Formats: sequence, C-alpha cells, structure tokens
Amino acid sequence: MVKKFIANIREGIKNVSEVGYHIIVLCLSAGIAMSLPTVATNFLTFWTRVEKEKMSLVTLEIGVAALLIVMMTYIRRSRQDRKLAKMAISAGFVSFFPKRARLAEDGIRKLRESQGRGRTVMVIGSSGYDTLRDQVGDLSTVLDKCLGAHIMLVNPLSQGASARIRAIADPMMSIEKYREGVKQSIELLKRLQAVGKSVKLKLYSDPPLLKLVILGDYLWMQHYHTDLDIQEMPEYVLQHNPEDHGLYTLCYQYFMQRWERTEIPEYDLGTDELVYRDKNGGEVRRERFWPEDVPQIIEQERETPALISTPHTTMGPSTLEHAMCRTGTEGTGPI
Repeated sequence: MVKKFIANIREGIKNVSEVGYHIIVLCLSAGIAMSLPTVATNFLTFWTRVEKEKMSLVTLEIGVAALLIVMMTYIRRSRQDRKLAKMAISAGFVSFFPKRARLAEDGIRKLRESQGRGRTVMVIGSSGYDTLRDQVGDLSTVLDKCLGAHIMLVNPLSQGASARIRAIADPMMSIEKYREGVKQSIELLKRLQAVGKSVKLKLYSDPPLLKLVILGDYLWMQHYHTDLDIQEMPEYVLQHNPEDHGLYTLCYQYFMQRWERTEIPEYDLGTDELVYRDKNGGEVRRERFWPEDVPQIIEQERETPALISTPHTTMGPSTLEHAMCRTGTEGTGPI
C-alpha cells in the first residue's frame, strides 16, 4: 500500500514537472519576442560607439571569434556524441554503471522488478550469494514475483571454484565461505520451488567469465576479472533490439548454448544429486552431491589456466570427488 502511494506521488510529480517545463519554455519565448525591439535599439547605439574605437572593435572581434570557436567545437562534439549514441542504441546499450552508487542500485532494482514480474529469470554466475540471497539480494524481490528461474552457478567442489578464490586473493574469502554461499543460494532456490515456482539449477565446473541476468527484454552483464572481485567491475544494461543484431541477442544465445550443454549436470533440488543427461534429454546417471568429507586434494590441485579447459569425462560414483574437480569446456562468470 505504501509503495503504491509513493509510486502515485512520483508519477504526479513527473506529470507536474512536464507541464511546468512547457510553461517555462512558453514564458521564455514570449519574453524574448517582447524584448527584441529594445535589444535591437540598444545594439545599434552600442555599435555606433564601438565602430569608432579601434581597441573596442578589436576586443569585440576577438570575443566573437572565441565564441564561434566554442560553438563550433560544441557542434562537432555533439555530432560525435550523437553518432556514438546511435551506435550504442543499435548495439542495445541502455545504461553503464562504472561503480554501483545508491541511485544506480535503485534504478537497477526498479527496472528489474518491472521486467521480472510474470517472467522466467535466467542467471549465470559464480556462487549466486550476492545476487540471489534472500531479503537483501539484487534479485530477491524479482524471484518472489517471477514464474520461474533458470540458474547456472559454479560447482563449489570444482577446480574452477578453487582457482577463482585463489585468483582473487582476498583474505576475507576462502573456499569454505564460497561453498557456504552456494549452499545458501541452493536453499533459497529450494524455498522458491516449494512455493510452486519452476526452478532449475545447473552447476558448471570451469572458472566464471560473465555474470548475466536476463529479465524479459533487458539484460545485465558484468565481467569476472582474473583477480578482482565482481563488485569492482562495471555493469552494463542491454536491451533487446527488434532487428536482433544487438549485444543482447549475443549474450542471450551464449546463455542458451551454455544451458543446453549436456555435460553440465542439473542439480536436483529435491534429492541434492547431480543429474547427467544425454543429447536427447534422457537421464543417464545421478551422483550424490555435498559429500561429507571433501578430500584435501581439491585445495592442492594444480591450477589450470582460465582459457584452457579439459573435456568432461564420465566417471563412476567411486571417483565422484575427482570428477567434480575437472573443468568444463567453456568459461562463464560468477553471480
């Protein structure tokens, strides 16, 4: 009720500001028109005095030349800006946030809420904790109102997760905390599934590359830097282009290709098992997740370069821990 009241007030202020803008323009136009005769008379009087004084005439010429230079520079830059703006619109760029400020976060939240209602949310990221966590997360309100969610997170028991933690080198972050963040994200998705939402989760094993949040016609994208936290990276907002030649289409296809890869297992939220499927979607096998004792070798494995990955190999349950430590075939990014 309060949110609706505040929204009505904001809409009213917006309408009043638009009317006020037109009134101000009308008043200025009338004032300029009424003052033209007086301005013309004063200018002619001023010119009769200036044309006889060389110093004043040179000063006036220099002033006019400087004014013309400023105007021509402004016009040239305006043309360049319009050209760049046209390119950005064609590419699908809507906003760019080099640093998450308070106003930027409010704008992102409102746009996500408007686009996420009654839709399927698609997310690809790392642990999902900062994006999906309940109450204070970026998508907590959106997930409550959406029809369903397709989520891809990094397998917390994989070498990709360990490599990511080591690369950041944050003393406040450890592989244990990372796994705990994934557990909390899974618990949130379980609660959403329990209230009747269609929720699917997949866990990939390679180091994260992009953080993508797709809601309707809008897409939020961040790049996972090699050794920087995701919060330090800029965020781009892309909009679907009717001609389908913008970056939105590229990122959307990237997500769908990742989502449809059969070597990336689906996480069964009901049984806490990894489900492997064949190319036709048929279930091949299941493997229990969250083993009670995670071997220390996971922490000591040799780090694989971020751009090189080994193909997924089917292995038996007896070697589950080693299978979870293998990297996938592509790179993506944390949430």
